[in-house]
Amino acid sequence: MQDESTNPYSNSSRPSDGGNKSLGTEPAKGPWYEGVTGYQWLILVIACAGWVFDVYEGQIFNITRNDMLKEVLGDEASVKAWGDNFLAIFLVGGTIGGLLFGSLADRFGRRPIMIATILMYSLFSGLTYFANDIYVIGILRFLVALGIGGEWAVAASLVAEVFPKRARAHATGIFHASSILGTWLAALSGILVGTNWRYAYLLGVLPAVLIVIVRACVKEPERWRQAQTSVSGNKAGSFSELLLNPQWNTLALRGMLLAAVGLGTFWSVTVAGQDLVRELLLTNGADEQVAGGKSKFAYGIIQAAGGGLGLLSFGPLAARFGRKPTFIFFHVFGMLIVPVVCFVPQTYTQMLIVLPVFGFLTLGMHSGYAIYFPELFPTHIRATGASFCFNGGRLLAVPVLLFSGWLKARDGMPLDYAVTGLSLIFLIGIVVMLTLPETKNRDLIDTE
Repeated sequence: MQDESTNPYSNSSRPSDGGNKSLGTEPAKGPWYEGVTGYQWLILVIACAGWVFDVYEGQIFNITRNDMLKEVLGDEASVKAWGDNFLAIFLVGGTIGGLLFGSLADRFGRRPIMIATILMYSLFSGLTYFANDIYVIGILRFLVALGIGGEWAVAASLVAEVFPKRARAHATGIFHASSILGTWLAALSGILVGTNWRYAYLLGVLPAVLIVIVRACVKEPERWRQAQTSVSGNKAGSFSELLLNPQWNTLALRGMLLAAVGLGTFWSVTVAGQDLVRELLLTNGADEQVAGGKSKFAYGIIQAAGGGLGLLSFGPLAARFGRKPTFIFFHVFGMLIVPVVCFVPQTYTQMLIVLPVFGFLTLGMHSGYAIYFPELFPTHIRATGASFCFNGGRLLAVPVLLFSGWLKARDGMPLDYAVTGLSLIFLIGIVVMLTLPETKNRDLIDTE
């Protein structure tokens, strides 16, 4: 067991908030947002805007993939298999992009890498409008994912470094919770364009406007500038420093496994809400078109609203009760709500009542990744470590996604039973979280 002189999570091991000049003096009492500056709010808005479109780019495929693949393939029987394959490609691309751009952000700064990632995912999303070949679409989805994976790590680290300690959990929680706006935007776009899926991808070009704002407004955090002068050799953004240093490597691996649970259950359990609604409607006699429209609304608007509340709730709960208890709460009750949504509702109205609770409990934990992962690592490998955890979790989630697709496609396997079985993955997250440190009320780590 480490003593206070060597424990990176000891308050005495580093200065409060790294001497970040933008932080000012934190008020001892009052609401968390008291003392937050205009520049800090601006950074949060910019980070949220980037993340909203990140999520839009991922969710728009989930919402439009049936129409897209039916048109491009001309074979409805192949749609399900290709859809799951594309999701796997997207997760792999997000992993590679996150690891690459996270490391580059620690080496060259948050601002230039944020610009590069936003440009990448907006450009290749727009090009999807012109795609007519299934393999071209696969390549474009991979390139979009590269930018998305990188942007999250940069934005999460930037918000954590700019905001004061007492506001950090709330601010980073709001940052990740803004993802729900991306889901709503994708759902509304999918409903608006109907079967004309190409226009929904053309909308993905809009985030390129953010580049102008980032260039004009964002400054490198004081923490990052100080780290460039204090870190020896090539340790900034170094994967060897992250993975070979025993002080950080086990944290990185356990953080990656924690994220894999959340991301694996998201793609195999949470997004199944749309298919569960669709099957219920078809069972109750609705036609295909009506079932498709209502299930998009139920998933993309109603369930997403509950998910958004869950994401917003994680920050205040983590600030009050701690990161570990809050993670464990969402894992336990996320697992328990799944059989309820799978077996209890018998009508569309009943499903609309249960879905927000389902979204709240299965999605809320995702805000914790933006709060928790940057707190685990020092400044010179913060984006690298946070990205390794979150985007490495994407890679570990790929087998879960492939298994989920295989399980749900088996003859005689009802969707509700498959989804309930997959929810047992939450148990792994509970076990992993029990082994990780509590970072509530801790300063960010600035020392090597």
